[in-house]
Amino acid sequence: MTTVQSPPAPPTAIRPKVVARTGLYAVLAANVAVVTVFFAQAGFASNALIVMGRLAGLYGALFMAFQLVLVARLPWLDHRIGMDRLTSWHRWVGFGLLWTLLAHAVFIVFGYAEGTSMGPVDELVELAETTEGVLRAIVALVLIMIIGAVSARYARRRLAYETWHFIHLYTYVAVVLAFTHQVAVGTTFASSSTATAYWYGLWGVALGSVFLGRVVLPLRKNLRHQLRVSAVVPEADNVVSIYMTGRDLDKLPARAGQFFLWRFLTKDRWWQANPFSLSAAPDGRSLRLTAKVAGDGTATLKHIPVGTRVFAEGPYGAFTSMHRTRPEAVLIAGGVGVTPIRALLEEIQGHAVVIYRVARDQDAVLYEELRDIAHAKGAELHLVSGPVAPDKLAPAELAKLVPDITDRDIFLCGPPPMMNAVLRSLRDLGVPRSQTHFERFSLAG
Repeated sequence: MTTVQSPPAPPTAIRPKVVARTGLYAVLAANVAVVTVFFAQAGFASNALIVMGRLAGLYGALFMAFQLVLVARLPWLDHRIGMDRLTSWHRWVGFGLLWTLLAHAVFIVFGYAEGTSMGPVDELVELAETTEGVLRAIVALVLIMIIGAVSARYARRRLAYETWHFIHLYTYVAVVLAFTHQVAVGTTFASSSTATAYWYGLWGVALGSVFLGRVVLPLRKNLRHQLRVSAVVPEADNVVSIYMTGRDLDKLPARAGQFFLWRFLTKDRWWQANPFSLSAAPDGRSLRLTAKVAGDGTATLKHIPVGTRVFAEGPYGAFTSMHRTRPEAVLIAGGVGVTPIRALLEEIQGHAVVIYRVARDQDAVLYEELRDIAHAKGAELHLVSGPVAPDKLAPAELAKLVPDITDRDIFLCGPPPMMNAVLRSLRDLGVPRSQTHFERFSLAG
């Protein structure tokens, strides 16, 4: 067994996550300031409602461009912040986008209606019929509202991922329509050559980021590495491991703890992409994922033929040893969440304590591998089994298993209820948030 090791970050190092997050905040704040300055330089309309509507529209355009950067899956951001946190920001920026565009539409329509004898609805129809770009803006707003509705948690839980993803693709249609509306009627856009260059540059960077992260980089990596399935190994009745080989895998920038979007190019699966973590640290020769076979989306995994071509997008995720702040660690896994934990144990340096939570001992997939790696590295391994109640990972129980837990980095992966319970326990024990590392699979766009 090959063990891949990387040195932990020193406790005094500036954390990559902090740098990336601060950089994003700074970029957004700087662009808000620039947009506000351009707005002021363009002059104000006599009607206060129109003034507020134009400013809301500019901020809406800025939010829309920022949204594209958040969902572009750029490696530098993703590996430092994590796709789940980028997705969370995407959700909140999306709500800001929706409300600023609604405010833009309402203020503009009521503002223009105030200067005529028409009501707001008649004024909206009049603007759509007589002003270039307004009809396109209305269509863009309707699309944004539909996308916002299906992004609400109630709706998201009831839609298949493929359906939700297909609806989200209309975001790009809305972006194009909104941009052409801005070009046609945007007073600030055309107020100076500097403002025009700024907006073209902003949209160019945003759209270019999406094209780079979602098209160019995946195609380039897959053309280079040519992944194929080399073995399909059942680990349990409902768990399977898939091994893949390819070319130049030592050049693939993947780390233990990360995941890919895997697309197996068979006639019945080529259109499905599923996020699965690497269940072994990359060794430069092969890759392995281990997945729970449940539901229509994964039921056919155990029957994938050897030799099948694989299109993999990634690697994604910040659940890596890059973010370590302490020389020792605790790795906590629940159920099939053991897959990135097993890979991290293989890579991580320093003393580690592994806690594996399962309902029954026989549910502990990859346990023998964990035991062998732990023995070779001098790590402690605890298998915690039994029903959910009483909570066997409550604060007192965790403190017994790891008395110095507040002085260690915590890496956590498992089902959401288990993860939420452990996070509460860690807070109660006083483990600093900067030492707690976890990631939830939630893909945007």
